[in-house]
Amino acid sequence: MKKEIDFSTARRGPLKTPKGKTRVTMYLDDAVIESFRAKSEKTGKGYQTLINETLRVALEKKPAALTADKVREIVREELAQHA
Repeated sequence: MKKEIDFSTARRGPLKTPKGKTRVTMYLDDAVIESFRAKSEKTGKGYQTLINETLRVALEKKPAALTADKVREIVREELAQHA
């Protein structure tokens, strides 16, 4: 190990961040955080990683196709409310 380290070319600033990741600050319900922390303890993955994975899955889900049966169901519900 060197006795002295040369910091003459060093620069101040943040460490390199992983590409494709952005640090954000957000408020989540306590129950949400507690749930993910509990899952984190069971799986061994970090709770923030689990939140990220859950959000990815939600983004990949496509909305259900609007079928004729679904339209009929919606119309019946709306008519029942106004009857």
